[in-house]
Amino acid sequence: MPIEITCVAPTRSGIGEGAVWDVGDQRLWWVDIPNGLIHRYDPERGTNETFEFGEPVGCIARREKGGLVVAAKSGFWFFDPDTGERQHIADPEAHLPESRFNDGGTDPQGRFWAGTMKDMGNPEPCSRFYRLDPDLTVTEGMGGIWTTNGLAFSPDGGRMYVSDSNPQVRRIWSCAYDAKSGTPGALETFFDTRQVAGRPDGGTVDADGCYWQAGMDGWCLYRLSPEGEVLQTVDLPVEKPTKPMFGGRNLDVLYVTSLGLTVTEREAQPEAGSLFAITGLGVKGVPQARFQG
Repeated sequence: MPIEITCVAPTRSGIGEGAVWDVGDQRLWWVDIPNGLIHRYDPERGTNETFEFGEPVGCIARREKGGLVVAAKSGFWFFDPDTGERQHIADPEAHLPESRFNDGGTDPQGRFWAGTMKDMGNPEPCSRFYRLDPDLTVTEGMGGIWTTNGLAFSPDGGRMYVSDSNPQVRRIWSCAYDAKSGTPGALETFFDTRQVAGRPDGGTVDADGCYWQAGMDGWCLYRLSPEGEVLQTVDLPVEKPTKPMFGGRNLDVLYVTSLGLTVTEREAQPEAGSLFAITGLGVKGVPQARFQG
């Protein structure tokens, strides 16, 4: 079966990001960061609904009790997209007004991890990941990062992946992950993207334990083995892919969000910022847990 890439939601977002497939409602949720929009794509109906959150949104996850958990400019929130109701949880970086949340997602036990980045002023390595537990406790994680990205977990939950997409770093790390306590071990270099085109942006893991990296500025995706070898490169019709996520009833469709701002050769990529679906890859993803709080 040949690989096919289709633009399924031509939103031309500023920064399309945060894709997460929910196996319960069979929808792909994703965001437009600077415009504070949350999207819900229904592949069976071919519809893409849009909800306004009211501030920049970095990443989201479905919540077991209904609605979403959101990591936004002003911290963690609960949000019901159907009613518009918002409930603030915590803002761990209220003392850093130039920062906002960026990439994140749940671990297999339903804890919500999200990382920050400095969004205004000169970039600097002042960002970190945070863990939001089901009891709504917030715990600081890995720090000293410029632009948090690439969060994913191995299929067995025993390994965690994160990355820094800043041009000075361009590195993906992995570490042992204690699933019982939600504690990551020491970071080890998993893949240095200087050897390929494109900086590391969002990532996900397939059922074989391979890591899929969005090659920001590289017009492609990379499939990396658990040992960090490039197994496959998928060329894309957009320069700045941001987040891959497996979905569909069989978890065999790879959805990819993209960035519409600051692209070059705009005429060559009129759908930059939109949502794409890739079929025919011959691999499947793993279910994403809902936030259990």
